Amino acid sequence: MYRDVSSCNTYNYGDACYWDSRYLQEGGSFDWYQRYSALRPFVRKYIPPSSRVLMVGCGNAVMSEDMVKDGYEDITNVDISSVAIDMMRRKYECFPQLKYMEMDVRDMSFFTDESFDGVIDKGTLDSLMCGADARISAAQMLAEVCRLLKPGGTYMLITYGDPKGRMPHLSRPVYNWKVTLYNIPRPGFQKPESCSSSRKSHLDPIPLTENGTLPADLVLEDPDSHFIYICTKIDDVDTYPLTAHVLQG
Repeated sequence: MYRDVSSCNTYNYGDACYWDSRYLQEGGSFDWYQRYSALRPFVRKYIPPSSRVLMVGCGNAVMSEDMVKDGYEDITNVDISSVAIDMMRRKYECFPQLKYMEMDVRDMSFFTDESFDGVIDKGTLDSLMCGADARISAAQMLAEVCRLLKPGGTYMLITYGDPKGRMPHLSRPVYNWKVTLYNIPRPGFQKPESCSSSRKSHLDPIPLTENGTLPADLVLEDPDSHFIYICTKIDDVDTYPLTAHVLQG
């Protein structure tokens, strides 16, 4: 089952009550945007199996399970919904590689600085940006992700947001991230015969302009495709004081 969110609506996606209600109604499992099989080349390239991984906004997705089956041994999953966390704890109680914790990604102070080699976000930043106080929520979450990443670690963001909407948040000097961009089509997308793309492979990174936008001559096969931002934390721990004005967006 796949579903995409192409525009924001009136739901408060940063509210635990919304997600608790949704998980109680829907049950089962659901992966936003993409399954691990499609993301595997990027995950394996930038987050080795030996990494300590944080999955933010894990929900009831099976991606962490798929990663364990692929050799990953230490994945901590957090979500704001107690319903989702209780459900996943029961489901994976026999998987010592998986930990599940109820937590708001805007405040992950439970974890010490530089605790993780990789952070994976499949739709969580998108959810916050569709909720109340979107800019502040996004800044709070990204500041926490930056704090938790080890130098040289990777924040992998899978999103429907193109660089015009996401790079102003990701490219802030305070985070000290080197950003590499990829783009992949929706699951099941069939390329029209008349469609011509300027790209050889979705495994090739997309060069960004100096302004952090897509090249003017870039043609995407799927206009509703997903973007993968690889944010690598540069090994310089003294360049990102996360002060109050930063957290307020």
